[in-house]
Amino acid sequence: MSLSEDGNKLATLLVALTQPDTNAIREAEVALKPILKDARSIPALMEVLEARGTQPDAVRHVSAVLLRKRLPSHYSSFDPDTKTTIQTKFLSLLSSEPERTVRNGAGSIATTIFKLDAGTPPGWTDLLQFIATAAADTNPEARELAFILLTEMTETIGESYREQFTSLLTLFGTGLSDSDAKVQSAAVKSLGQLMSYLSDEKEVEVFSPLLPNILNVAGECLKRKDEDTVSVTLDVLYDLSYSPSPAITAMLPSIVQFCLICLANGELEMGVRDSAALVIATLAESKPKTFGKDEALLASVLETLFSLIENSPDSAAGALFESNPAWRDDFDNDQDDTFDSPSETSMAQGTLDMLACEIPKKYIFRPVIERAISRLSSDQPNHRKAGVACLGVIAEGCSEPMQEFLPDIIPHVLGAAGDQEPQVRECACFALGQLSEHCQPRILTYSDRILPIVFALLDDATISVQATSCYVLEMFCERLEPEGVRPMLEPLVRKLGGMLESTPKRSVKEMAVAAMAATAVAAEEEFSPFLPAVAQIMSQLMVLEDEKYFTLRGRALECMGHMAIAVGKENFRPYFAATMKCACEGLTTDSTDLKEFAYALFANLGKVMGEEFAPVLGELVPHLVEVIKQDEGSLEQAEEQKEAFSQLDDSDDEGEGGNYVLQVRTALLEAKKGAITALGEMAAHTGAAYVPYLEESVSVLQASATNWHPIIKSVTAEALPSLVIPSVAANHNGEIEYTKGDTSGANPLSPHTTAVVGAVLNELLTLMKDEDKETVGKACEGIQSVIELCGPYALAPIANECLANTHALLSRQAPCQGEWEEGEDEDDDHESYMTSVCDLVGSFARVMGPQFVPYLDQFLPQLCYYAKSSRPASDRSMAIGCLGEIAQEVEGGISGHWTSVFFPAIMAGLADTDDNVKRNAAFCAGVSSEALGSDASIAATSYPQMLQGLSPLFGIDASVSDGSAACVDNAAAAVSRMIMASPANVPLGTVLPALLKALPLKNDHTENETVYKCVLGLMNMNCPELAEMKGELRRIFEAAVLDDKVDDEIKAQLKAAGGALA
Repeated sequence: MSLSEDGNKLATLLVALTQPDTNAIREAEVALKPILKDARSIPALMEVLEARGTQPDAVRHVSAVLLRKRLPSHYSSFDPDTKTTIQTKFLSLLSSEPERTVRNGAGSIATTIFKLDAGTPPGWTDLLQFIATAAADTNPEARELAFILLTEMTETIGESYREQFTSLLTLFGTGLSDSDAKVQSAAVKSLGQLMSYLSDEKEVEVFSPLLPNILNVAGECLKRKDEDTVSVTLDVLYDLSYSPSPAITAMLPSIVQFCLICLANGELEMGVRDSAALVIATLAESKPKTFGKDEALLASVLETLFSLIENSPDSAAGALFESNPAWRDDFDNDQDDTFDSPSETSMAQGTLDMLACEIPKKYIFRPVIERAISRLSSDQPNHRKAGVACLGVIAEGCSEPMQEFLPDIIPHVLGAAGDQEPQVRECACFALGQLSEHCQPRILTYSDRILPIVFALLDDATISVQATSCYVLEMFCERLEPEGVRPMLEPLVRKLGGMLESTPKRSVKEMAVAAMAATAVAAEEEFSPFLPAVAQIMSQLMVLEDEKYFTLRGRALECMGHMAIAVGKENFRPYFAATMKCACEGLTTDSTDLKEFAYALFANLGKVMGEEFAPVLGELVPHLVEVIKQDEGSLEQAEEQKEAFSQLDDSDDEGEGGNYVLQVRTALLEAKKGAITALGEMAAHTGAAYVPYLEESVSVLQASATNWHPIIKSVTAEALPSLVIPSVAANHNGEIEYTKGDTSGANPLSPHTTAVVGAVLNELLTLMKDEDKETVGKACEGIQSVIELCGPYALAPIANECLANTHALLSRQAPCQGEWEEGEDEDDDHESYMTSVCDLVGSFARVMGPQFVPYLDQFLPQLCYYAKSSRPASDRSMAIGCLGEIAQEVEGGISGHWTSVFFPAIMAGLADTDDNVKRNAAFCAGVSSEALGSDASIAATSYPQMLQGLSPLFGIDASVSDGSAACVDNAAAAVSRMIMASPANVPLGTVLPALLKALPLKNDHTENETVYKCVLGLMNMNCPELAEMKGELRRIFEAAVLDDKVDDEIKAQLKAAGGALA
């Protein structure tokens, strides 16, 4: 076929676009751009496309590409007959074109026309008929084309042709059972894409019966190594993971089994296997109860994950170091690919971590523990490696049951730390570090066993073991009290200092500095003698100029900040100026990591130096504000949308269509987070000096409260309350006096404080309704701190909304709580943010006092939900603790709910198996008795049962754990309050021996005043039962006056009273 003049002109330019000559291509693009703006270019391009035999296929393909780009902007200008002609020509091309690339190009244009016509009913139905005919053709290429076209039509069909779903179901079913492998694969991709599009809609149910067929085809593709179709299938399964469809849930075992086959297949590309792992992890997140209840399925998953870790040569502690450039440099054995792509170990550990975090602990914990411990007794090192590594992996997700199980776990982990195989010792350190981080505070009771072993491992012949040992020290010491680290403090500091000066390994230096910082925090002021020497080492590291040492330089800054917290203002003052100078110099570099460390230092030094930090505010606050204002994410066109000849896109269409992805600059995100934290700490601790910076600080945090990223919103919620403190310092001498519940008098808040409080609380109210649970928890904590500092006048303007938000959270109806998966209450795990919600309820009682009583009818039933025996122990403890706080603050206001709520909850709590629940039940019993003291009828009927319930608590061995000791202490405080409230209803002759035996208090020293006030009061009353116990009283008083946890005022009273015992 001969071309018209316009066609020939275009063909000549299109030929240039196919040549390997950049200049020729650029010149052709410049010439084509104005031509393509004219609608007459469309018929000319079609001429070239149809010129089979006279134009090269490459040129025809280019014409198809340009037609798809330009047709949308001209199509509406054509009359109906022209449109029909165009449509007919494309149907003809699709039927007769033998060249695959040209045919597929024509198909893309046809689907574009289909989309353009969708807005004018009935649309281009001839294309749907063509597809139906092609799908039944004897030629497999025609059948494949039918599904290729449907794939490109997904969005249009999903939006405008849902009435075709039933016929498409038959079409897809036929395609999935086709005898030709290419047709099957095309059908999988097309159906999969449509199901992905519909994944969160009810219409996905129409196609869900074909999911088994998709898995069957994907399984065959796996056998013939068609990784592309397998990968597409996994992408579809990922999209369906969150689908509410019951059919998808019913298919969960089959989906997971398919993914396990992919995950375990060593011949597949690692990226495909990683996609399979992601589907498993996502299903555990979206359907945790269904997943957990299927014991056989869960066992199969765990065996596969353990096997991957066992058989992989990679370090099972590698998660600590995968993103650390220093680790790469120090242990570079041509393993760049290992660091940059997922490994079998990282996939397995990441999946196991998600399972541990998401699946109810009653299902996941024991199966993992049993497999881990059984492998630790194996004679094969790789099995022992996997066993101890997996203990560390689940430490975060299963921290609650893990703490209960520590007596059984610790001996195994410590045994692995002494294993003859370095890989086992390394993983034992990884596990110890994870347990130290996530099993606080109970892990600290093992300090006398853990620290000596870790100390010895610092001298291990294997460098990676030395590094992970430092990690254990960092995690373990962060929460350790001075007495815990005291026995090893001097040798530990010497050892870490020696490592810093002798090791050539940058990664070991970095971790040794972090361990030194944590050691200082643990030792507190006892670290002071070591400060000069350690600061000298850090001063050398803080000025390193080589960029590859910037992380080490930042770690040194971090260490200086931690040492400042440990030793206090007076001891650190000589190092303050030099440290700040080094930190500020780091701000002039391009390293976001170094800046992040500097911001952390500013936060810590602001906290330590207080008003002495004020002179640098003028330099730092503007800098931090600018960092917080920066945009850490931007929308960019997805890679698949970036095609050839992008210069020939219609300028009128630029910015329209296509898929865009959010590109996040993670380093800036972390730096921004650090800047917000620093701003909050500086505001909280520099007093009135911060007031000049409040306006811009409030403004920038208001903006960051609407950030798209949950990390930024969460840290903003944490920082916002600090902005109130400078105004209180400047306008109220640091303290606002108020009477709880009283808003009848003059408002004690200054206009400035009122304005700041209003701005802060309104932002926090909004964040309470966020979809991120951590952000919600931080917002609740922030509101609590502000209203407790500023009183009822601060709460009043937002009270209704704040109470409603809190009630929604307790009722599990808030945005962050989403859809609840069906299942029993006992399948649920404790959500840490709910502790903040309950603390806020207690705060309402503290600030509103008796004004909160009318709201008890709404809040108590929701609190009781969490106190049910079927709820996790942490929930029960949280709920009964909240009831205690309410009773303490609203006083007699609980009388109307005593028999229905408080008394039953107390009795159930005292009989609980968990020490923390019993402890809080004892507290609630005591403060309730105190609140109801004037109600003799309640005391007479309730005291006998409560005393009976408290009695077993006095038999608990207080030396077993902090929880046990606190349980006994709170029982003693409860009995003391009951005696003081209604002594006539307490059989003192029976109760006092148990009470005195429990004194002095061992753990909860906040109750010292309560118990000693009771004892001294009985002495003043000349209590005859107490007079017979002078020996016990002398023992108690002598111990108490030597106890630094007892206030001096109480000690003076005890000394005076002790004189009467002689």
